[in-house]
Amino acid sequence: MATDGIKVNMTPSHPGDYLRTEILDALGLNVTAAARVLGVRRATLSALVNGNSTLSPEMALRIEKAFDVSMDMLLRMQAWYDASRMRARASEIVVERYEPA
Repeated sequence: MATDGIKVNMTPSHPGDYLRTEILDALGLNVTAAARVLGVRRATLSALVNGNSTLSPEMALRIEKAFDVSMDMLLRMQAWYDASRMRARASEIVVERYEPA
């Protein structure tokens, strides 16, 4: 793999941070107004922008349609965030390496 051996010492932010700062704040929208635009409940969007829920593919598509932000980019942000959090917990997960007989 092309990224083997490359270590990025950076903790990615939750995609909700991006949504809040780069979309909602930039457009002067509050969570209530943005939820109306997206056709979702206010509580659903609030949980996302506050980092308390993950970005679903459906929400990413809604954001793409409403605000012209790439669904694929948003989902990559979520995957990077999730992977980073799991790597931080790697020492808690004990699994023996499989050795074929």
